[in-house]
Parts: sequence; C-alpha cells; structure tokens
Amino acid sequence: MSNPMMKRTLNEGVQAGRNKGPVMSDQELNNLFNQPAAQNRNTGRPVADRAMTYDDVMMKTGVLFAILLAAAVVGWFVPPLAFPAMLIALVLGLVNAFKKEPSKALIIGYAAFEGVFLGGISALFESQFSGIVVQAVLATLCVFGVMLALFKFKGVRYGSKMKKFMFIAVGGYAIFSLINFGIAMFTGTGGARAVEINIMGISMPLGVIIGIVATVLAAMTLIMDFQMIEQGVKQQIPEKYSWMCAFSLMVTLVWLYIEILRLLSYFRN
Repeated sequence: MSNPMMKRTLNEGVQAGRNKGPVMSDQELNNLFNQPAAQNRNTGRPVADRAMTYDDVMMKTGVLFAILLAAAVVGWFVPPLAFPAMLIALVLGLVNAFKKEPSKALIIGYAAFEGVFLGGISALFESQFSGIVVQAVLATLCVFGVMLALFKFKGVRYGSKMKKFMFIAVGGYAIFSLINFGIAMFTGTGGARAVEINIMGISMPLGVIIGIVATVLAAMTLIMDFQMIEQGVKQQIPEKYSWMCAFSLMVTLVWLYIEILRLLSYFRN
C-alpha cells in the first residue's frame, strides 16, 4: 500500500536534500539572485533540483488522475482489458514502490494501466448494479474531503505508535488480499469474502466486515499520506519526489474507491 512508499520517499528525499549541501546565507542568496544563472533562492540548488512544494504535489496528482480517468474510459468500453491491465499495473506499482529514484515515465504508465483496470471493473459493477459507480465516486470524494479537513483544521496527526500500527495493519491486509485473490482465482469463488456468517440472526458475507475494515484503513491511510507530504515540504526534499508523493496518494485513493465499490455491491445485492 501507499504509506511504506511514502515513508521511503520522505527518507530518501530528505537524504537527497542534505546531499545538496547547507542552506545559503542571506547575503549569498542575495548575490545569487542578482546573478543571471537560474538558481533556487531558498536552497541554492539548480532549478531542476529545487525543493518540493504543495503545489508540485497537487499538480502531479492532478496530472496522474487526468491520465487515469482518460484510460478508465477505454476500460469502461472494453472491459476485457481490465485483467491484463491489472497485472501490468501491479508490476509497475511494485517497481515504483521499490525503485530508489522516482521515475516519471513508470508512474505515468501505472496511472494509465490502473485507469484501464478501474474502468473495466467499474463497468462490470455498473452492469450488475445501476448507479453504483456514481455512488462509489461520490463516497470516495466525501471520505477524501473529510480526512483532509480533519488533517488541516483539526490538526489530526499520527504518532510513532499509531504509525507502527498502521504499517502492520495495512501490510497484513495487503498479504491477506493477495492470498485471497489467489484462492479466488484457483477455486472460481470469492474466497474468504464469499463465506456466509451470521451476526445476531443476520446472515451476510464475510466480505461486508472485511470491506468495512478495509475502507476504514484506507481512509486512515490518507492522514498518513498528508502527514508525509507535509513533512517532505518542511524538510525541503527535492521536487522530483513530488511524483512519488502523488503516486502514493493516488494508490490510496484507488484502494479506497475499490473498497467502497465492493462494499456497496454487498448492500445492493
């Protein structure tokens, strides 16, 4: 999931920023500003290595989602492309997650193939439950807005213990999802999610409980994403790492959308 990537991005970005040397004095900055060579006023780095800002992350995130939505149109009209696109997106996602330096091309490629996958799977859900995609999109935007408001206006931040809990919880869910996906593929069933359980006389698939837990985890992960981006800006990590921050934020939102879409299908069913 996204937060281990965000933590690695922050650590590597901070280290890269430190390798650029100490911050220049006011007099040095003034002299540098008067020179014709283009340099960053805050750090003395070349413009290509200037410090990351919130605008950088927002712009990169907007670009990635524009690509994702455009590709989703293709997947929507050609649903059979969803499965191969998912496999390619998974490979690109893992490569981006473990790559030391952010790769703009690989991140854009992930957004494109992930978009095809989302468009295809959304079309399949829409064919069974009319209107469910609009509901899932609106719900995802609402959750994103609420978590952003909590972070910005309520000052919600995670301490070290909470971060450790989130890393374990998200990692555990990721492992479960991979195993359950393998079981579902080989057995032709829904895996553990399709198991029927009875709670207080109410029969429901186990997937309902799993979906609720996963949705809460994805929503809580957004706080960690915001917090990591905030720390990256304060630590003045190089601008190129804004691509990885945008990529990680996109992964979290895609995860949230899929969980909400699947959860709504249980209630609609």
